[in-house]
Amino acid sequence: MDINKIREDFYQFKDNPNLAYLDNGASSLKPKQVIDKVDDYYKRLGVNVHRGVYRLSYEATDMYEEARTTIANFINAKFEEIVFTRGASQSLNLVAQSYGMDFINEGDEVITTELEHHSSHMPWFNVCKKKKATLKYIELDKEGRITVEAFKKVLSDKTKVVAITYVSNVMGYITPIKEIIKLAHEKGAIVTLDGAQAVPHMKIDVKELDCDFLSFSGHKMCGPTGIGVLYGKYDLLDKMDPIEFGGDMADTVRRDSQTYKVPPYKFETGTPIIAGAIGLAEACKYLDNIGFDNIVKQEKYLRDIAIKELEKIDGVIIYNKTAETGIISFNIEGIHPHDAASVFDNNDVCIRAGHHCAQLITTWLNTIGTIRASFYFYNREEDIDRFIKAVKEAKEFFGSF
Repeated sequence: MDINKIREDFYQFKDNPNLAYLDNGASSLKPKQVIDKVDDYYKRLGVNVHRGVYRLSYEATDMYEEARTTIANFINAKFEEIVFTRGASQSLNLVAQSYGMDFINEGDEVITTELEHHSSHMPWFNVCKKKKATLKYIELDKEGRITVEAFKKVLSDKTKVVAITYVSNVMGYITPIKEIIKLAHEKGAIVTLDGAQAVPHMKIDVKELDCDFLSFSGHKMCGPTGIGVLYGKYDLLDKMDPIEFGGDMADTVRRDSQTYKVPPYKFETGTPIIAGAIGLAEACKYLDNIGFDNIVKQEKYLRDIAIKELEKIDGVIIYNKTAETGIISFNIEGIHPHDAASVFDNNDVCIRAGHHCAQLITTWLNTIGTIRASFYFYNREEDIDRFIKAVKEAKEFFGSF
């Protein structure tokens, strides 16, 4: 894989040749292929879909629905199992607000973890509070990992839902999800999976995983902002009620009754996210062309180098040395993460500092937040050099006070 050649696809590197973009856990950069595809829709068509009876609308509809097919194939799902949303957060909330509010009852149990992003944890906290159900947490091991053994301890005949992350956005750990899904299904529970940090970085096959729901965002995987996906098994989507009502999702509307279209359309009210879906489909093609084996290999290569260099610096606390993905969470002793972030910015190094919308795990780590560097396939060794240089400068600068 020619990294320098790949970087030519990204306008940011042309405009900022010294940029070390290491905030991919928050959002990835977008290649020109995706930007051009979105521009093509707006320039040539720019019209609505489904309802128009003219040529431009027909073509836009074809592009939009072809995007659904492409994205379904990307994760080995069926066309009708792909619901377009505004992002992973909306996808996760849709499952909780629809399935959760209809099928969770008093005395039921929902299992989650302290590794969850707020978008995975908070919707089910709300459901359990309103439905008088019990929210149970899988106890993390000493590294902060989810284990099958710990999951078994909280799984019971009362378990109805497991709301869990595939890859932690703070720790970068991969959850042993296949075993957890199998055990959950043996109890008759469904599993809603937060795949926001997984889908951009590893090949996902929802049929092999056998997950019931999978949520992910376009902007973390080289796609546009404002577009996300909810994958759901069709039989589950079919029995769920929509949580938004209006145009394009209705089948029949009368004064005393109303019916809805079949999935996925009953969950997509109003003018859909047309350009976003088209752009995300192009991003899927782009990632497939790069190859997930190459993506995994490059991220691991860079992470190993960065960890090795960080370990040489006194006062650096690394919270996830053994993570399998390209995420490093750390702190510099005596320095607030936000203060350190300003030094990184001065060195054209983009990182994230704070609790990363995952306060449960930062509390578990006994810290107010962390500095997070997250890698993607377009990062290179020079980025690590600038990153390590910034760590040393931050330590030296704030250590002088």
